[in-house]
Amino acid sequence: MIDPIILFFLLGLGAALLRSELRLPAVIYDFLSIVLLLSIGLKGGIELSKQPFGALLPQILAVTAMGFLLPLVAFPVLHRLGRFKRADSASIAAHYGSVSVGTYAVAVAYLGNRNIAFEEHLPLLLVVLEVPAILVGIVLARGFSRQMRWGEVTHEVFLGKGIVLLIGGLLIGWIAGPQGVASIEPLFFDLFKGVLALFLLEMGILTAAQVGSLRKYGLFLLGFGIAMPLFSAVVGVVLGWLLGLSVGGTAMLGILAASASYIAVPAAMRISVPEANPTLSLTAALGITFPFNVLVGIPLYYAFAVQAHSFFGG
Repeated sequence: MIDPIILFFLLGLGAALLRSELRLPAVIYDFLSIVLLLSIGLKGGIELSKQPFGALLPQILAVTAMGFLLPLVAFPVLHRLGRFKRADSASIAAHYGSVSVGTYAVAVAYLGNRNIAFEEHLPLLLVVLEVPAILVGIVLARGFSRQMRWGEVTHEVFLGKGIVLLIGGLLIGWIAGPQGVASIEPLFFDLFKGVLALFLLEMGILTAAQVGSLRKYGLFLLGFGIAMPLFSAVVGVVLGWLLGLSVGGTAMLGILAASASYIAVPAAMRISVPEANPTLSLTAALGITFPFNVLVGIPLYYAFAVQAHSFFGG
């Protein structure tokens, strides 16, 4: 049985491919994005209020290291095998080292529908994974240069809307605790799946807009957009097991590793690497990897996690 939220994504995708006039108003899409980001942040903050931050530090450091590693793996594949320009290779690699909040939200719904528990502080790791890949992408494209507008880059990375909402939600949930946020649960928790369904409807429409680019950029981008998430998921699953996460938490870390950013990284790359072609990155991240993860990847990565815990024990 297909999850209804996936059917909403397919509805948007199909409607756009058939050239329907269906489209959510921009203000509604922004509202849905804000609610999703705050919901994810609030849930993570509530969990943070229940445990000392120091206990999470080893996981934060390990996940940060993974955030540096993944774009460093992707870059030579794109630059040498794919023969993309250096700037384009660095930009695409940064997208694949960062994370997709939309993919994470779908994964939350997927595991929730199957009553699969996972560590609630995963939103904190999601925030951590946003930053390293952007920094690596900039250095790969530019090197360390005095001409680099590091002030603007830092502002975009740390004060972009997505990061501010995620961190803001984390802080609110952490300060208020479970009882403090009880009054706002109807909007941010009870309606989460409904908001996600509408968000995915619009994501299906946006995905269809990128499909046409595949005719121009060929099979390599298609292969990379599927192979890189599979590799990254294995890295994330192995790291999750090494960190002692539950099966659900291991799967979620694999899903985060396998996702590709289409919000935070494009904004940062636009400022730092303006010569990079954004169509290439968005075609790969939004036109290939996002639908692959939503339709196939998430259950596959969960199976990876189950096998890892079964094979290695724990």
